[in-house]
Amino acid sequence: VKQATLPILSHSASFPINRIFCVGRNYREHALEMGGDPDREPPFFFTKPADAIVDTSTSGASASTCVVPYPPMTSSLHFEGELVV
Repeated sequence: VKQATLPILSHSASFPINRIFCVGRNYREHALEMGGDPDREPPFFFTKPADAIVDTSTSGASASTCVVPYPPMTSSLHFEGELVV
């Protein structure tokens, strides 16, 4: 598996992505959307695989032209973006 990387702004180097840590249910509207009670349930933490990165900085790609692979029998695809810092 190829090492996931992201370009470093104003440099020719790339930064290796080894782990992606995420926070879920971290704002009231999101908690309600998920059927939770934001006053009783705290945010939760989860990880995503490093190869989940979709790099829009290469080949003239943009967020609207990136291809995100998914199983061909999928009839309802919901996507969510995560900011990698």
